Amino acid sequence: MSRNGPFAVLFHTLFVVFMLAPLVVVCLVAFTPEGYLSLPGRVWSLRWFKAILDYPEFLRAFRDSLWLAALSSTVAIGLAVPAALAIARYRFPGREAMTALFMSPLMVPHVVLGIAFLRFFTQIGLSGTFLGLVLSHIIVIIPFALRLVLAASYGIDRRIEHAAISLGASPAVVFRRVTLPLILPGVVSGWLLAAINSFDEVTMTVFIASPATTTLPVRMFLYIQDNIDPLIAAVSACLIALTAILLLALDRLFGLDRLFVGTGKG
Repeated sequence: MSRNGPFAVLFHTLFVVFMLAPLVVVCLVAFTPEGYLSLPGRVWSLRWFKAILDYPEFLRAFRDSLWLAALSSTVAIGLAVPAALAIARYRFPGREAMTALFMSPLMVPHVVLGIAFLRFFTQIGLSGTFLGLVLSHIIVIIPFALRLVLAASYGIDRRIEHAAISLGASPAVVFRRVTLPLILPGVVSGWLLAAINSFDEVTMTVFIASPATTTLPVRMFLYIQDNIDPLIAAVSACLIALTAILLLALDRLFGLDRLFVGTGKG
């Protein structure tokens, strides 16, 4: 097995530093005691973390973002599973067109989607509602869910399902006891990727959100338009810490390699 040379090691090191440096700087700025964006010197402070509690709209937006991500990704996965199984197993007229339809949100700029959703929801009375946000996010994130479930569906050995049917299992039992466990890594990773994209979505959401249904990314975007204090850095540091804790927990419970690659720990 060949080993990486010094240039490959240097390249990968610089790449990792390039990717992590902005996150590290944001986390450091969050601990500054100053009222402006600056790296902390000899004095470190939790001033801006405490200031988050003085802005309940951030906490409310965080709660709304979690609910929005959970609901939209769950519905997206519910649609992606049967669609992926149909695309992976059968050849039927319109198969390519259906695949392109599900993937089309990746090709449309989110600004265009935001304007289109704003016009459409205004006409049907869903403008500024939480239901409108859920419906729009489902459309935007379903390609991410479908891609991972589709990849898992192509790897299924159909002989296992045929063996279960030959032993008398009904189609519902085969799906629940055989098919679903086989594609579970793709389902879980697709749900996670869809939820992350839903939580982070701001370009489209800013068009259809209202003061009562503002997500956290939109709230942060609106805040930095009028303020330059480190409060947003503190909020971002909290999100980074929560993400790291979630990833560590998932790795300990399931293994990230199993979720995102499909191979479990020994």
